[in-house]
Amino acid sequence: MHVLVVEDEPKVADFLKRGLAEEGWQVDIVANGEKALSMIQSKSYDVIALDIMLPGRDGLSVLRAMRSQGNETPVLLLTARDAVQDKVIGLKTGADDYLVKPFAFEELLARLDALVRRRTGSYQDILKAGDLELDTIHHSVLRSDRHINLTTLEFRLLEYLLRNKGRVLSRIDIEESIWGMNDEPDSNIVDVYINHLRNKIDKPFNKPLIHTIRGFGYKVEQSDEY
Repeated sequence: MHVLVVEDEPKVADFLKRGLAEEGWQVDIVANGEKALSMIQSKSYDVIALDIMLPGRDGLSVLRAMRSQGNETPVLLLTARDAVQDKVIGLKTGADDYLVKPFAFEELLARLDALVRRRTGSYQDILKAGDLELDTIHHSVLRSDRHINLTTLEFRLLEYLLRNKGRVLSRIDIEESIWGMNDEPDSNIVDVYINHLRNKIDKPFNKPLIHTIRGFGYKVEQSDEY
C-alpha cells in the first residue's frame, strides 16, 4: 500500500515513516502543504495522512483543493486540536477520518487500513481462496490447516491478491499498490515475490492458487485450468 504522510515535525515524520515501512507500506513524506498538493496531483496513493497545522498552506486548504479537483483518495487528518468543532470542520471539508495527537501507532495503522478497505469495498478480516486462509487481524496464514510463515511484504502481497481474488492484476498494479513503484519498468520485484509466495503456499500442496495469465499478470483463484 502507498501512503503519503504530510507532517512538518521531523521526529514524528521519521517515526511514522519507519513504523509504516516496517509494516510493509510504501511511504512518501512531505513537510508542507504546497509540496503535498503537488505530490497528490502527480502520484496515486491508497491513503493520505494529513496534518492540519502546516507551514504555508495548511492541511484543510490542501484537502479542499484536492477534493475540488475530484481526488477522492481517503484522507486521515492528524491534529493536536481535539475540539468537536475542529473535527466537524475537518470532516465537512472532506476528510474521511480524524486522529488527535498524541496517538498510538497501532491506532494510526488500524485507521489507515480501515480507510483502504473501505475504499476497495473489502471489510473482511478473514480472506480465503480454496483451503488457504489469511487472517488480517492476527497476521496469520493457513493452508490445509498448516501454518505458513510469511515476511511482511509477502503477507501484504498475498492480502492484495486475495482482496482481488479472481481478478487479473498486472505487474504495474501490484508494484504501485505494494511498493509504490511506477517508474521502474524493468524491475522484476513482482515476479520475485510471486515466486516466494508460490514456494510457500502452492508448491507444498496439490492445487496451485496463484496463476500466471500470460501477457497480463497474476491472479489468485482455485482452478484446475491453469
